[in-house]
Amino acid sequence: MLSTMQDIPLTVTRILEHGMRVHAKSQITTWTGAPEPDRRSFREAGERAIRLANALRDELGVEGDQRVATLMWNNAEHVEAYLAIPSMGAVLHTLNLRLPPEQLVWIANHAADRVVIVNGSLLPLLVPLLPHLPTVEHIVVSGPGDRSLLAGAGTEARIHEYEELIADRPTTFDWPELDERAAAAMCYTSGTTGDPKGVVFSHRSIYLHSMQVCMTESMGLTGKDTTLVVVPQFHVNAWGIPHAAFMTGLNMLMPERFLQPAPLAEMIEREKPTHAAAIPTIWQGLLAEVLTNPRDLTSLKQVTIGGSACPPALMEAYDKLGARLCHAWGMTETSPLGTMAHPPAGLSPEEEWSYRLTQGRFPAGVEPRIVGPGGDVLPWDNESVGELQVRGPWIAAAYFGGVGQEPLRPDDKFSDDGWLKTGDVGVISHDGFLTLTDRVKDVIKSGGEWISSIALENALMAHPEVAEAAVVAVPDPKWDERPLATVVLREGATTDLAGLKAFLGETIAKWQLPERWSLVREVPKTNIGKFDKRAIRRQYGDGELDVVEV
Repeated sequence: MLSTMQDIPLTVTRILEHGMRVHAKSQITTWTGAPEPDRRSFREAGERAIRLANALRDELGVEGDQRVATLMWNNAEHVEAYLAIPSMGAVLHTLNLRLPPEQLVWIANHAADRVVIVNGSLLPLLVPLLPHLPTVEHIVVSGPGDRSLLAGAGTEARIHEYEELIADRPTTFDWPELDERAAAAMCYTSGTTGDPKGVVFSHRSIYLHSMQVCMTESMGLTGKDTTLVVVPQFHVNAWGIPHAAFMTGLNMLMPERFLQPAPLAEMIEREKPTHAAAIPTIWQGLLAEVLTNPRDLTSLKQVTIGGSACPPALMEAYDKLGARLCHAWGMTETSPLGTMAHPPAGLSPEEEWSYRLTQGRFPAGVEPRIVGPGGDVLPWDNESVGELQVRGPWIAAAYFGGVGQEPLRPDDKFSDDGWLKTGDVGVISHDGFLTLTDRVKDVIKSGGEWISSIALENALMAHPEVAEAAVVAVPDPKWDERPLATVVLREGATTDLAGLKAFLGETIAKWQLPERWSLVREVPKTNIGKFDKRAIRRQYGDGELDVVEV
């Protein structure tokens, strides 16, 4: 027996039309560095998105599911591309501007991008790649930048100005009736091991994920809020915030290329966002800035923090500023929302703390399991440690295999029964809260026991004179592996490595304490701001680190 409900496809088109009609007065504010930022309403942005769709179809000849790439900062034009490209049936492909040039070339060619929309300020990055991008036929330039760089760039692609391209285009479009399972957007993983892998999001997955972002157990954002979207639009669709905003009328403050602590502090003080989203390193930098040059951050009520574990000391520091940091966990393959750490109701602040330190609780759309080394599914008892695997309507089932190729389902990423292997190690409580203890590739296996690098890092970064700390496993002739701690001290620090080890020994078992230490100026990071532990291990192996035994 089938239901009597209407069968209406869940598409990005419906998100666009709803936002520009129902939430017409909500705003996208883009920080430009000028005295007054650029402001446009959802209605204006929606109409410009429709004009862009017309230009892509009529002037550039985009049809079917051809890929339209963006190499852009977080700004209103990028939001317009988010809405226009999937709605017309094409596929939005966000290019990660922090990837090495050779990976950008590989990704653009693997996706067979036909059009690239680029911010003018990023032309120095794009132009050297153009001779190696044979499928790119059109380049659309938006915003200020040196167009002369395109002269003699070694490409036959036609060059267009964004504003000229969409000017005088119709503000209506005959949107196609799309299958909700059709591709809407794609994003590639960072490719730290092997070639980057393409994750293709469907209209359905984006729609359902956007609904979850809006729910109170997730970000819970409404038209009364303004969010500072620091998490890049080229990274997993800015954690789903732009599409969710057009569902609820959430106002968006877009930082463009002004991602340094000082301008971010000025944005918060002047524009008064109530919410923000970014990785921990952003908030560590902002905290250091406002402690030196005080700014009013009191408008911020909630900060969604993901990408890597947030040190408890950082949470405590922002609590004192009145901004509550809320852990989230996810990955490109999970669209990315997997968990958020809102404690259960009715708890005191002291009782809430243990929940806030977890990665969070799973929503109904994400089904998890913990799998032991032998393949056994382990209980949710907050003690049984194994690899986290997930499945659900916005979880990847495969990777993009290339144009005309079958999807890829490597054994190390997908189980035989279809679950995504996240590569994260942790436990789940009886009420569905996830605590990650490490990555499969980063856990330290010492003398037959596991040591959590994350626990060591969090304990070290609780020291008031430690700015950053990353811990990795290094070979040991007696114990197989032992931890190596790399530490960045704050300016003016008076502690030494022996003092740091003693501090660590106050909360960490003696047998887990590192013997090998290295003071560094900066911990290497990946293109999305995570600690690059692969680089640290390479530096150690090549003898580039000044390692001291303590």
